[in-house]
Amino acid sequence: MSHNGRRILYHPQYVRGFANALREARADLDDAHCRHRDELATLRAEVGELRDVVADVVHVMRESAERDVATLRHELELALVRLTRRNPATPLH
Repeated sequence: MSHNGRRILYHPQYVRGFANALREARADLDDAHCRHRDELATLRAEVGELRDVVADVVHVMRESAERDVATLRHELELALVRLTRRNPATPLH
């Protein structure tokens, strides 16, 4: 097969079909990229919300731990005061 005296390596119809296939593939990749970008934005927003929730939980737990430590410290002080006021002759148990 030849065209204008030269041998044809690829038929023009084949080249057009290949170019069309590449254009369609590019369009599909662009669509997939947009969908993935939107999904990623959604996931980032969810992660941000989860971080806020975790920060709130940590804050509440720290406050609770501080209250517990303060309560324990107060109870220890009361116990020490009772020990200092007790009669040394009486047994501890």
